[in-house]
Amino acid sequence: MTDWHFYRPAEGHRLPHDPLNAIVAPRPIGWISTVSADGTRNLAPYSFFNLINYQPPLIAFSSVGRKDSVANAQATGDFVWNLVTRALAEQMNATSAMVASDVDEFALAGIDALPSRLVRPDRVAASPVSFECIVTQVVQLQTKEHRALDQWLVIGEAVGIHIDRAMLEDGVYQTARARPITRGGGPGDYFEIREDALFRMMRPR
Repeated sequence: MTDWHFYRPAEGHRLPHDPLNAIVAPRPIGWISTVSADGTRNLAPYSFFNLINYQPPLIAFSSVGRKDSVANAQATGDFVWNLVTRALAEQMNATSAMVASDVDEFALAGIDALPSRLVRPDRVAASPVSFECIVTQVVQLQTKEHRALDQWLVIGEAVGIHIDRAMLEDGVYQTARARPITRGGGPGDYFEIREDALFRMMRPR
């Protein structure tokens, strides 16, 4: 018989570390670049991130606290998502530092930038994929009792997408080729997506 560990989140998990983000894992990383109203660049990673719609393409990231990325996206109406690869892992991690809002994380982490075509924020030059996004919604999350949380969901429509052609084979994007990384659990667990982890399973017809 299975020995279940059951807990009510409101009462605590009774484990050495909260298992939630290790269970719902690995998660894609929202490496979000924004610019403030006064022109200061910001770049920060979010592990609460995903693609949430095909047409139009919508992506969303959620921030614990109304951090610079949220404030900038709401003030200017746009942001860029940049794919994090294994080669960019350390630089991505450097941009997670808690620094003042007037600090340019591109400069802080030594990251080269390229201008976007349709939105104001720069994109990460070495990232093989970037989505230029227009903000569609900023939602303050709530508990089941409808109590407002200091947790902010930003949804954006991708209006321009940059793909390094080296990631394509016969016009098909090869997910593992970029060696993207994803967030695991614990204080510092990450996973790399590799070709040897691939398996295929078609939907029933």
